[in-house]
Amino acid sequence: MQPEPSRPAVLVTGAARRIGAAIARRFGEAGWHVVVHYNSSAEDARKLAEDLPSAELFQCNLADGKAAGRMVDTLAGRLPDWRALVCNASLFEEDSVTALDPATNNRAMQVNAVTPALMAQRYLAVACSRAGRRVIQLTDQKLANINPDFFSYTMSKFAVDAAAEMLAMECGPDDRVYRLAPGAILASHDQTPDEAETSHRMNLLRRRTRSAEIADTALFMAEGPLASGQQIFVDSGQHLLSQPRDVLYLAREGEGED
Repeated sequence: MQPEPSRPAVLVTGAARRIGAAIARRFGEAGWHVVVHYNSSAEDARKLAEDLPSAELFQCNLADGKAAGRMVDTLAGRLPDWRALVCNASLFEEDSVTALDPATNNRAMQVNAVTPALMAQRYLAVACSRAGRRVIQLTDQKLANINPDFFSYTMSKFAVDAAAEMLAMECGPDDRVYRLAPGAILASHDQTPDEAETSHRMNLLRRRTRSAEIADTALFMAEGPLASGQQIFVDSGQHLLSQPRDVLYLAREGEGED
């Protein structure tokens, strides 16, 4: 779908499900044309796009950096006001701090760090916008509250966080690069509902942070007066704690219970 000239456009990677879908919906509600990126969740992506006032689908496997670059080029050629790129897609696979799995590490580094950096570079090189361009990179609160679990995932998030900070230093005067760091939001891996409820309250406010809060923050970053390079934590204060393990395991082991 070609967007109406009055609508700014946003590409949200990994938009078919979970936090990505919440971000896509929030931009759609605010009047944006939303490019719903997906890899394998075609049906979820289609249903989401059908619910939005102005949207289109784009399938791309972000493990292929060259394909991701071509996606940016294709969209830049047809979006007259491509105002924001939200790099949300991420792999969250388990491996150990004492036994790095090379295959897991390669996947995490490519999808979570290398491809988003390449996409941001290409977007800032070729996309057009009447109001400046915004790159929003989702990271993780654990970068300020480190633990040794999900070793390759954590390495990749440190890498893309540094890449975004460096890009912010070199972008043009009308462009911005931001980092958005969520806390524990949705159930992961084999968590039961009770475990998720417990683990997601392991923060200073003892409350569950909602996907809608991440989505609202992403929209604020795209539309608000923030200086380039800024980072916002949306985690109910989780990053201000010192947690020796991922909250998934702390909840399972009975830590942090009242």
